[in-house]
Amino acid sequence: MTELTCFKAYDIRGQLGTELDEEIAYRIGRAYAEFLAPDNVVLGGDIRLTSESIKLALSEGIRDAGADVIDIGTVGTEEVYFATSFLQADGGIEVTASHNPIDYNGMKPIREGSRPISSDTGLLDIKTLAEANDFPSVDPARRGGYRKASILDAYLDHLLTYIDLEKITPIKLVMNAGNGAAGHVVDALEARFEQLGAQIDIVKINNEQDGTFPNGIPNPILHENRAPTIDAVLEHGADIGIAWDGDFDRCFLVDELGNFIEGYYIVGLLADAFLRKNPGAKVVHDPRLTWNTIDVANKGGGSAVQSKTGHAFIKELMRTEDAVYGGEMSAHHYFRDFFYCDSGMIPWLLVMELVTSSGKPLSELVRDMVEAYPSPGEINRKIADPKAAIDGVRRHYEENALAIDTTDGISMEFADWRFNLRMSNTEPVVRLNLETKGDRDLLARRQSELLAILESV
Repeated sequence: MTELTCFKAYDIRGQLGTELDEEIAYRIGRAYAEFLAPDNVVLGGDIRLTSESIKLALSEGIRDAGADVIDIGTVGTEEVYFATSFLQADGGIEVTASHNPIDYNGMKPIREGSRPISSDTGLLDIKTLAEANDFPSVDPARRGGYRKASILDAYLDHLLTYIDLEKITPIKLVMNAGNGAAGHVVDALEARFEQLGAQIDIVKINNEQDGTFPNGIPNPILHENRAPTIDAVLEHGADIGIAWDGDFDRCFLVDELGNFIEGYYIVGLLADAFLRKNPGAKVVHDPRLTWNTIDVANKGGGSAVQSKTGHAFIKELMRTEDAVYGGEMSAHHYFRDFFYCDSGMIPWLLVMELVTSSGKPLSELVRDMVEAYPSPGEINRKIADPKAAIDGVRRHYEENALAIDTTDGISMEFADWRFNLRMSNTEPVVRLNLETKGDRDLLARRQSELLAILESV
């Protein structure tokens, strides 16, 4: 039995031809359906050139196991999340590799109610079945059916429940769909805005679907990928710039001055907005950057609950805690009313409403948080031995640390600064996040110090 290395902690991701192909996709589809025993499964795929063939191979495996397939076409991950609950299906899978290199693809599987499937809630069982490849003979009489469906109108209806369009004053938005993955939703929302008389001027860039990725793999969390959105905001005098990753479950925001807003501060902004409407509620956050979110929750009369990093873990904890909102500094935002799922569309809609209702530009809305808890954003370094490097950092600082947390990697807290170090799930990379209490000079010194220690091990 050959191990399938495309299975990760909470999704499936692998290099095409070596870790993932149509035959493996069939086995995964068959294993998924044998394990969950669903009556019907929603399938969608992103714009990668291989996504359609992998999706159809998945479909064959699912159907051979006796389940019906509902194919919603070329869509973003959150559309599969939405469709699974909206259509009351027993599960769903989006074929996507999100921000991974062009020679990769993958899958994000969920079960009924748009619940995630992670390594500790069934993904390893599916892996075992797919590796064994020992399935019952196909019974033609009970083979599942196949139909196509569109949920776009219902999905748009839901998105617009998060804002009051009548309160939106004239605003200009730049929308960068990367290579068009989000383009169909941008176009549909633009048509809705016009139909409803909302004065929302949209400047669209890279809006057409192109699976050759002529503009590179969209991942604006990387500094080198931010310039097109920033330049367009400044050129067009836009109020907000919005860019998405490869399956548009993450959106990234640029203010009216052309400043990229780190996802950490958007978490604080949205947490505050939800706590104002839901007094005493809980918000969930990851351990990478925490102080601002905790501060916002305390000031808003709510509570902040820490989760391990990753969408499956955040969603599970939100359900357990009945949290109204969850946010990660990596620009994933989760909403109780969106089946506890993440969306790359709801955040910018909410921010647009906040900007117009407050009469303040986006730069001003986040200014106090940025000044109170400055952070450079996530810093990635390729390290030959990530574990040894992290252990070296721990030894250097642990004697003086006020608190040490190992929820995800290692977090260390001191009187006026803190940091988190964690390894990548897929490559020899160490990811560093740090923040201070209002001290940018200290931030610069600690950043240089940490990187020097990492690179010396």
